[in-house]
Amino acid sequence: MNLHERSYSHIIWDWNGTLLNDAWLCVDVMNGMLRERHLPERTMEQYRDIFDFPVKDYYAQLGFDFNQEPFEIVGMDFVIRYNERQKETSLHAEVPKVLQSLSDRGFRQYILSAREQSELITETRELGVFGFFDRIFGLDDHYAHGKTDVGHKLIKTIGVPREVLLFIGDTRHDAEVAKEIGIDCILIPNGHHSPERLGGFSFPVIPSLTELIHILCG
Repeated sequence: MNLHERSYSHIIWDWNGTLLNDAWLCVDVMNGMLRERHLPERTMEQYRDIFDFPVKDYYAQLGFDFNQEPFEIVGMDFVIRYNERQKETSLHAEVPKVLQSLSDRGFRQYILSAREQSELITETRELGVFGFFDRIFGLDDHYAHGKTDVGHKLIKTIGVPREVLLFIGDTRHDAEVAKEIGIDCILIPNGHHSPERLGGFSFPVIPSLTELIHILCG
């Protein structure tokens, strides 16, 4: 995949981790839940090595017993705690400049996220970036089962050739979604997965959002 030989015009962004710097909050909230259940806490490095979609599997790996507590209960517990502290998060420092640079060069931009739709719209408004996106595609519930179906909806809604679409994310799931819906992808290890976990795909892994501007804008 030679990025410099492609003519992308539509950029699809993942939200959590890629644009929003929230992995640290996910670790902190989850460690509070683990402490209450006398389960081992995890470091950021450990989190980035085990977090995955669907998140139910990630919870099971952490030691949650769904015979004692259904996933729907513990999953909603996490969402409530995360939402209570969500305003502590911020965009990665480069994000406003990157979004503005792409917009100035005529790129159309979208969000494809496993975040619940209404919360996603609220967050992008509060952080001052809502206006950069033509459309925002999130989930209709809080359980982060994945975003492949929403990705297919996005492709159908946008209605442009797949060759002009580029998905940018921070997890293996983002790469899997891109492959499933048939578009190119760039992975950036600035969020929920380590660089090592992002290897093994045919998609490039680049060090930063700033590097993305060099690739797309020259």
